[in-house]
Amino acid sequence: MSNDWQSRTKAVHAGSRRSQYGEVSEAIYLTQGFVYETAEHAEARFESIGPDEFIYARYGNPTVAMFEERIAALEGAEDAFATASGMAAVSGALTSMLRAGDHVVSARALFGSCLYILEEVLARFGVEVTFVDGADLAEWEAAIRPDTKAVFFESVSNPTLQVVDIEAVCKLAHARGALVLVDNVFATPVYSRAIEQGADVVIYSATKHIDGQGRALGGVVLGSRDFIRGTLEPYMKHTGGSMSPFTAWIMLKGLETMSLRVRAQCASAQELAESLEGHPQLAKVLYPGLESHAQHDLVQRQMGAGGTVLAFELKGGKEAAFRFLNACKVGIISNNLGDAKTIMTHPATTTHQRLPQDQKELLGIAPGLVRFSVGLEDVADLKADILQALEQV
Repeated sequence: MSNDWQSRTKAVHAGSRRSQYGEVSEAIYLTQGFVYETAEHAEARFESIGPDEFIYARYGNPTVAMFEERIAALEGAEDAFATASGMAAVSGALTSMLRAGDHVVSARALFGSCLYILEEVLARFGVEVTFVDGADLAEWEAAIRPDTKAVFFESVSNPTLQVVDIEAVCKLAHARGALVLVDNVFATPVYSRAIEQGADVVIYSATKHIDGQGRALGGVVLGSRDFIRGTLEPYMKHTGGSMSPFTAWIMLKGLETMSLRVRAQCASAQELAESLEGHPQLAKVLYPGLESHAQHDLVQRQMGAGGTVLAFELKGGKEAAFRFLNACKVGIISNNLGDAKTIMTHPATTTHQRLPQDQKELLGIAPGLVRFSVGLEDVADLKADILQALEQV
């Protein structure tokens, strides 16, 4: 691979391995184990694994390695480890580096399962977690201590689309010796510059934009070679969170078209957000690409686009939100995002249902809030569908 290649070229070709047959599409090495020519060969492999050698699929596989190398090249990271799901990536990245007595600072606005890892799992094993308002740099500075081991946040929060200043938080964390882990799923690898902006570890749910077609669960953790192979890999290979070869092949195919899909989805999301802003049935429209968004300037500097997801709050609360969702004919009701199909979610009763009401209010997850992940349908059809559904509210 040439270092001069642009991102779309890397997304198609980086990390390719071809067998003796010279296949065009990447091969699926659907095997859990590998054969050694002699007992001595097996002994040598277990003593030291070479750069293109494998022992067991839980430890590594040629198809999985192709995906890891390709996404690492695209992200500008030294290395990557592919996982069974996005949450396997989040939990593995955090748990592999933490132990009892460590301190973590995290943004408060997180996906429900991420909150569970921090509030329940890590706390259960003696890790202290301090939550802050991710947009408030003064809170970050006050919370990060000399003994803080890690800082964690979603660069764009789910579902209220609050944006964290990656570069500024990284400077505060690094000044105190803490590693910065960023869940970057809403930014997507297409608009991500998180490594360049100082992040030590970048995490994606590959289920979202990387696959982008609703087919498979997957995740990936990217960072320095020391972190990926020295800290994360031993934990993941022994606890069983590795990605399957078939899933890795799906993700490789997803990467080939990801830029085209995501850019089209972002353009549609921008148009929809602009057309909905000020609608009489809506209390607010949240989209990082709107000039009215509180962090619009940061979004343009950090990502350069508003992303594929918008959110809006209906004035009539839960009842109005449900009527709207049930009246839509193009968008489907589900709880994924970043898909080729437009997906609508009512966070207060689904993805963030377990949160106490006071926390929902603190995070802005109102009863009338709808998260709207924009797909690849014609934007005119999406706009017409939203408007007719709002009329029925």
